[in-house]
Amino acid sequence: MSVKSNKKGRPSWDRYFMDICTLVASRSTCLRRQVGAVIVKDKRILTTGYNGAPSGLKHCEESGCLREELKVPSGERHELCRALHAEMNALLQAAHYGISVSGGIMYCTDQPCVICAKMILNAGIKKVIIKSSYPDELARKFFQEAGVEVINYEETSE
Repeated sequence: MSVKSNKKGRPSWDRYFMDICTLVASRSTCLRRQVGAVIVKDKRILTTGYNGAPSGLKHCEESGCLREELKVPSGERHELCRALHAEMNALLQAAHYGISVSGGIMYCTDQPCVICAKMILNAGIKKVIIKSSYPDELARKFFQEAGVEVINYEETSE
């Protein structure tokens, strides 16, 4: 899988979707990490998501970060976060609008955590392309066991 542009200067599909994923992450309201996710099927964007508080709740930038206050390391105690992860929001958007993501590809700025990994598996996503790693080895093990390919975007570039 190449991210190299073609002769006309057009980006590869992977670069195109990852660039959009990075733009989606810029909407994040998380104080610790800005994450974006894009779900694609047949080279068409189905949904996007970024990490932030659920609808109707104050954003972390307004309320502060409990995980930061408690000095909780990345990859641990996700239940203490008021925000939904980007991957969760992308999957919930699909559910809200009745869009099947089964057989799709998820592009993520960061490797999904184990909670998101389990949701991705049950949603039928077949491949996850990540830009950055995340300290959650269990998530990687689950993807491997279920046969979902996780590709590091940087490794695909030429």
